[in-house]
Amino acid sequence: MFPKRITKEEVGELPLVSYSGRIELVANHESLKACLPALHAEKLLGFDTETRPSFRKGVMFPIALLQLATQETVYLIRLNQLGFPEELRDLLASPESQKVGVAIRDDIKGLQQLGAFIPQGFVELSQLARQLGIVTCGLRNLAGIFLNVRISKKAQLSNWEQEELTESQQNYAATDAWISREIYGFLDQGGLLQNTPSFES
Repeated sequence: MFPKRITKEEVGELPLVSYSGRIELVANHESLKACLPALHAEKLLGFDTETRPSFRKGVMFPIALLQLATQETVYLIRLNQLGFPEELRDLLASPESQKVGVAIRDDIKGLQQLGAFIPQGFVELSQLARQLGIVTCGLRNLAGIFLNVRISKKAQLSNWEQEELTESQQNYAATDAWISREIYGFLDQGGLLQNTPSFES
């Protein structure tokens, strides 16, 4: 049904896509309070995080950005400016919504270093892909295999702690969360989610 693997060259030949919908930056408690009802109402959230890269051995930075994608909006939550308040941890601990992404275990561990919570409702897309026999399970590869599109990784190693995020950073971060939601939706519509694995911390 799908190729088991996809090469970097094959991905490079696919059409480039990026998120073109509404992006909302959340950098203070007022903006967080305003977006929480929409996030809690959503049953399916695309999930990702970004961290300032370290180019020195042994130096690591905390997660700076949390991305959550709804059907209509991608929220870019600037944890380096906002902190990691209880209301946000409650959302990530809620079993009422599914939070879907790739390599979420490391993301969750990083978030737990900012504040304690028990993750519920998380779905690892690479596990779903492996159940279908797919070998190359990174987000970019899964977008290519399932959706026949290519997403850019150009802004990945940029400074996610800088005072103002560039338009390129915002588009990159929003695209990663959005494409995870799109992949899950594609698998769901295709009847390929009978044995959806849940994340266990």
